[in-house]
Amino acid sequence: MNNKVLVETSARHVHLAREHVEILFGAGHQLTHKKDLSQPGQFACEERVTVVGPKNEIKNVIVLGPERKASQVEVSLTDARTLGVSAPVRESGDVANSAPCKLVGPCGEVEISEGVIVAKRHIHFTPEEAKEAGVSDKEIVMVKIESQDRTTIFGDVVVRVSPTFSAAMHIDTDESNAAQAFGTVYGEIVK
Repeated sequence: MNNKVLVETSARHVHLAREHVEILFGAGHQLTHKKDLSQPGQFACEERVTVVGPKNEIKNVIVLGPERKASQVEVSLTDARTLGVSAPVRESGDVANSAPCKLVGPCGEVEISEGVIVAKRHIHFTPEEAKEAGVSDKEIVMVKIESQDRTTIFGDVVVRVSPTFSAAMHIDTDESNAAQAFGTVYGEIVK
């Protein structure tokens, strides 16, 4: 059983629905590919937005592609406090009854009534990688990240399995800072 997995820090970002791309960046605008991310088909864009909450705003938030069915804003708990929103911890895509915000782009702005979440820490695996690691889709595991001064065991890590994934654990910036997970880092799945 191979229980080691690459750990990546997922900083704050926005996924946009087509209608919101056009409002924020102009009619007919297509997201501009900047660089590929570790998950196949996912990419960082040149486009940036300002996320506005009732208490504060965060400028220069990167947009990730491709477009989604619903717009979603993924922040850390620290970011949520800065914005003044009660963002629930959820799996990506689970935005029902989540926090609202305003998105501001160079051509317009849009109020989303829900969509701000703190992404639940998770591991992406292909079916083959999951089998090798001895885990299954939606299983909840713990992952130990060793560092010089802040070795940390993260609980409540959801395993997500799809043939379109590539093996990687995603944590947010708060979690990365807590574990000193800087640079190339591997975690160990512990049950």
